[in-house]
Formats: sequence, C-alpha cells, structure tokens
Amino acid sequence: MSRLPVIAVTASCWKIGPHAVQMNDDKNSRAVASAAGGLPLILPMFPDLLDPGQIVASVDGLLFTGAPSNIEPFHYGGPPSPPGTEHDPARDHLTLPLLRVAIAAGLPVLGLCRGVQELNVAFGGTLHQQLDEPGPEHEPPSDESIEEQYAKTHDVTVQPGGVLAGLGLEGAIKVNSVHAQGIARVAEGLRVEAVAEDGLIEALSVEGSKGFALGVQWHPEWQVMSHPDYLKIFQAFGDACRLYAEQRTAGL
Repeated sequence: MSRLPVIAVTASCWKIGPHAVQMNDDKNSRAVASAAGGLPLILPMFPDLLDPGQIVASVDGLLFTGAPSNIEPFHYGGPPSPPGTEHDPARDHLTLPLLRVAIAAGLPVLGLCRGVQELNVAFGGTLHQQLDEPGPEHEPPSDESIEEQYAKTHDVTVQPGGVLAGLGLEGAIKVNSVHAQGIARVAEGLRVEAVAEDGLIEALSVEGSKGFALGVQWHPEWQVMSHPDYLKIFQAFGDACRLYAEQRTAGL
C-alpha cells in the first residue's frame, strides 16, 4: 500500500484560559483527508523553533487555512489596524517566509481565505483592511448559524487560461464568503484567477510556478464533498501532492 501524501495544515495561535494552544477547525483537515486524499498534519505556528526549509523538506504539500485573525499590516506597508483587530504575529512570521520557500521548491500549496491573503503579502502585495459597501456581501452577520455563514452567497468570474479554468471551473461560479479583508494590489508574479461581481480579486496563482500554487478567498473546504466546484480544487491539490511525494521518493 502506497503511503498517503503528508499535507501540513496551518494552525492558529489561541488561548483557552491560561493555556496557549494551536488550533484549527475540523473542516480543513477533513477536506485534506477526504477530498485531497492526504494525511493532514497540523503545523504549529512556532517561527522561533521551525525552519521553513525544514518544514518544506518534511511534507508533500501545504494548506494555508483561514483564521479569525488578520495579517499585521506592517507586513505590507499598511496603516495600523483599528483597535480590537485580532492578529496572530507568530503565524505571520512563519507563514510568509514559508510560502516563499515552498513555492521556490515547487511544493504544492493551497491557500484559503487568510491563506490567499498571505500568498499575496508574502510576494509583496497589499490588502484592503476593511471591504467597502455596497457590493456583494463578503462577510456574513456573526449571529447567523454556521450553515448560513458558509452558504454560497455570490458569483465569481473565473479568468480564462489559468489554474481554475484548467480544472474545468469556467465562467461564473457561486462561492461562499466569510471575510472582512481582501486583496488590494496584486503582488508581482501572481496571476488573477477569479474576480467577484464588485471587482474584488477572489483567487490568485503563481505565474510560472514549478508546482501547484493557488489561493482562493472563499472556503472550498466547507462540506467539500457536497460541492463539485470545491471538490475539484482539493482533488487537484491532492493529485499534485501525491505526484510530489512520488517524485521525491524516486529521487527526481
């Protein structure tokens, strides 16, 4: 029996009472195990202990997940965040260099929500710290049920000739939307893959990447097995991770 590709899943730094913990919700690892066919490995955000190069040498893929926190704006030259904004500086200090090292090595990478924002910032892009109205609703009310929050709410238009189009996601597709920030200036070397009805950039890929390198602003991990468009993304990511693992085993 061939081994499953090991796919690292980024955690978030949190506190439960006096205890510092590393956590992420189940839907990310479940999507890796079910849709991507990989072995999910929760990656703690320890930038003082974990070297990006060693992480990349140890896994077959990286999933950069969504999170309640926002990237600290000094990383992209933005003004200070409004009071009360949640940050995760340890995550910032690990994921941003990790993305650059992973993509340079050709390690398959998939970014979701905060993950696509990390991809853009890692390569020199900027973010909108608060999305303006009017336009499609990007952040649902916090008092909605989880099913309502992750329901499909607006269309994105897939750009021709890119990674998403190559997966058979063409034209307008409907996605969920659970984010208050978004892509502003796209980093040099990244390609716009999808755009919302209000012009907000909803997906990016890495031009000329040696491996699978895609980020989307929505959450395809949510009930991934029930949504064909979401499933195609995770299946392609899983296939890339398996190929990477096989090539590494063969010494290619």
